[in-house]
Amino acid sequence: MTGITLDAGPLIALDRNHRRVLVLIARAMESGMRLTVPGTALAQAIRNPAKQARLSRLIRQPLTDVIPLDARYATAIGLLLAESGTADIADAHVALCARNARQSVLTSDPGDLARLAPNLRVVAL
Repeated sequence: MTGITLDAGPLIALDRNHRRVLVLIARAMESGMRLTVPGTALAQAIRNPAKQARLSRLIRQPLTDVIPLDARYATAIGLLLAESGTADIADAHVALCARNARQSVLTSDPGDLARLAPNLRVVAL
C-alpha cells in the first residue's frame, strides 16, 4: 500500500480528535506513506480553518496531496457516476483519487464507495 485516501468523514473526525483516525494518520505518516485528500472531501470538511488546526496542519504536510477537481477529474467523475447509477460527486472523486494513487480509502461511509468502485480497498471508521 502506498498510502491512504481520506474521505470527508475521517477529515471531520480528525478535527473532533477521534482517536482511531489520529492513530491511523500518525502511523501512515511515520511510515512515510502518502495521504491523499480529494478537494471535494476537503470542501465537505473544512468550515473554519482558523479553528480547525488539525485539518489545516494535515493539508500542509509534505506527505499530503490535495487533489483538485479539474477538468480531467470532472469528466472521469461524470463517467463513473453514469456507470454506477449514483450521484455523489465527492464520493466519486474519492474513489478515483484512491484508484489513481493505488491507495486504500479511510471512510465513514463504505457502502457508497462500494457501489462506485467495488474493488477499492476500504477501511471503515
